[in-house]
Amino acid sequence: MGEIIRSGRFAVEVLYEDNHLLAVVKPPNLPAQADRSGDDDLLSILKRYIGQKYQKPGNVYLGLVHRLDRPVGGVMVFARTSKAASRLSAAFAAHAQDKRYLAVLQGEMTEEEMLEDWLVKDGATGTVRVAAPDSPGAKCARLTTRPLASRDGLTLTEVTLYTGRAHQIRVQHAHAGFPLWGDARYGGGRPGQQIALWAASLRLEHPTRHEPMRFCAAPPHEGAWLKFEAEIRRYMEDLEA
Repeated sequence: MGEIIRSGRFAVEVLYEDNHLLAVVKPPNLPAQADRSGDDDLLSILKRYIGQKYQKPGNVYLGLVHRLDRPVGGVMVFARTSKAASRLSAAFAAHAQDKRYLAVLQGEMTEEEMLEDWLVKDGATGTVRVAAPDSPGAKCARLTTRPLASRDGLTLTEVTLYTGRAHQIRVQHAHAGFPLWGDARYGGGRPGQQIALWAASLRLEHPTRHEPMRFCAAPPHEGAWLKFEAEIRRYMEDLEA
């Protein structure tokens, strides 16, 4: 386990750090950046960490190059220089990295599926829905979902994203008849349930050394994940092999 940054009830694990790149594990329910809630956020926590660790006075630079929904945890990377931010942002915009998620679905999925839908986001509520391709503001969303195990009416699946739309994994699975366990907005999750969606792996090219890098993190041992502990352990071992 790497260095742990603590802020209130949150503990952020550092996976990798150099002069250009910072990779961490985002805890669930922590905003990636400041929002209207006014709650503490990951970007601010990491800026404070860098400022204290390296005794940097004033405003610390840290570039946010991608996001995870507030309730979702897992691997995130940040840019420590403007050059790294520019290159990483371009790579994410071009989908030049490999992002793998784990999710627990309601229902038993038996075969790998490619899901392709057109999504529209309601600017007032933030809710995303599947729409016709010619709907105003509709954007194409594509992913592959590969079931790893099914048990007690639930399925552990690996999700590979090919586009980066808001709430994409949650909306597309719900539309396909397999809403995510614990998803209060799209899956009928109940109070106290934590959405079972986790950014397990991110592979990208280092922004300055141009070397391939992979960062991995397993989901927490709680909630729906507990039903699939053995499968998750094997999956993470295969990723890190």
